[in-house]
Amino acid sequence: MMRVVTPRPEQAAVQYSHWPARLPRQLAIPQTSLWFNLEVAATRYPDKAATQFLGATLSFDGLRRQAEALAGWLQAQGVTKGERVALFMQNCPQYLISFYAVNRADAVVVPVNPMNREDEFIHYLTDPQTRVVICSGELAGIVHAAAQRLPESQRPTILVTHYGEMLPEGGPDADCGAPAPMVAWLTARHALPPGATAWPQALAGGHLPGPHTAGPDDLAMLPYTSGTTGLPKGCVHTNATLMSNSCGGCQWGHASAESVGLAVVPMFHITGTLYGVLGPVFIGMTLVIMPRWDRELCGRLISRYQVTHWTCIPTMIIDLFASPNYRSFQLGSLRYLSGGGAAMPKAVAERLQEEFGLTFAEGYGLTETAAPSHGNPPERAKLQCLGIPLFGVDSRIVDPTSLEELPVGEVGEIITRGPMVFKGYWQQPEATEAAFVTLDGQPFFRTGDLGRMDEEGYFFITDRLKRMINASGYKVWPSEVEMLLYRHPAVQEACIIAAKDAYRGETVKAVVVLRAEARGKVTDQDIIGWAHEHMAAYKAPRVVEFVESLPKSGSGKVMWRLLQEQEPK
Repeated sequence: MMRVVTPRPEQAAVQYSHWPARLPRQLAIPQTSLWFNLEVAATRYPDKAATQFLGATLSFDGLRRQAEALAGWLQAQGVTKGERVALFMQNCPQYLISFYAVNRADAVVVPVNPMNREDEFIHYLTDPQTRVVICSGELAGIVHAAAQRLPESQRPTILVTHYGEMLPEGGPDADCGAPAPMVAWLTARHALPPGATAWPQALAGGHLPGPHTAGPDDLAMLPYTSGTTGLPKGCVHTNATLMSNSCGGCQWGHASAESVGLAVVPMFHITGTLYGVLGPVFIGMTLVIMPRWDRELCGRLISRYQVTHWTCIPTMIIDLFASPNYRSFQLGSLRYLSGGGAAMPKAVAERLQEEFGLTFAEGYGLTETAAPSHGNPPERAKLQCLGIPLFGVDSRIVDPTSLEELPVGEVGEIITRGPMVFKGYWQQPEATEAAFVTLDGQPFFRTGDLGRMDEEGYFFITDRLKRMINASGYKVWPSEVEMLLYRHPAVQEACIIAAKDAYRGETVKAVVVLRAEARGKVTDQDIIGWAHEHMAAYKAPRVVEFVESLPKSGSGKVMWRLLQEQEPK
């Protein structure tokens, strides 16, 4: 049963105490489908570059025409309104074409992490009852193998594209500087599984889509999110919930049709969807697409295409700074640098300011909130801060057990409501009900994140509700310790997990990647000694393990759960 909590009315007012004067507090969200955004952009800017893909340009008119052709093909395969179509590929123009084709066909996009293997992928066939899978050539075998495990009547139609089909003839433009292994991967050809259709064949089929009938309240996308238990759950997002952040992002980040964005966060991820698929089309900006993260390629693409807007994961900035060539990159075109997924280390943020005059505007959101629910105004950003609630968003801090609303400054669970919040978990009514509480007569989504709000209405995350380390009764929030460790001159990356301790029950363990020049010179005791000098004794790591790299998800987040699970119980 949904819980009801008692509000503190004065807390809501604090959230707007430093709202940017240039921005409205509420948005007039278009009452259309996402497809209509492409119609508008292609009509306004038919010859303007929608995407730049390693030397190949796709115009907005070309994007619209190919999406319409693919929508017609989908409907010819029997896809009807509301049925699910999975997208399983790395960043490429075909992802955008496919996304808008599915929306044009009144169907539903199911984005899937291209790192998934057969045993994982089958869940994305069975749970949403996927009718068609659009995948890249190197992943087609996984799709076919997973499909063969299903009864024939449940097997999806498979459409296969190769990245080279949208690259310049002869492969990526050499001036872009894509590394040789990436070029080989992008230009490789793979045999089609039995019964699969090739991308050029589908587009050349001459199928015209029927009338577009999807409206704002129709289901548009079903991204999956992993919880602390069970299989990933589908998040029900409509055209309207996705439209809210699509049209709000341009105002927040000073973006326009003259802007150039860099699509580096994977498009299957909700952040990549917003900033690499939806937002740029809404305002008609050109998108420079990176198929995979590579720090050298990133620097060259920003320099070549004069990228103005880059949304990323902080680990990407850290990696870019680690390049021996980073000073040679022309980053002066960047006007708006934002991201989330993990807090930006203060030392790195200060380097951005000192060396490039750039403020990293952190944001915060979840798959359930269609990416950001909070953001730092670029003109008044705070470091290591989630920012303030966005347009029409109301967020509060509550006790995670009693759900009583807490005063300013106290740590509790972040709950939020707004036009971008999802409609529930796909076919899981009990999980949906448990995810919401009622406050002021309105449903608020329980984020599962711990944080606090300061006296100016800015939110700060403390940690995931399930990640706290309890060391002899002292609560240790791993992200706080990680941020402090980043100040150590020898530390490139760090992840804090709990280690078993006979006396304290749990103790703090640091898994550390050292900078190249410090490897073999800095010891675990050096790190521990430094930590005791810079943080409370109960927070300081008692155990330090050095590793070559930290495991990261497809979106670039450090996979702390994997490290925690590998730790002896």
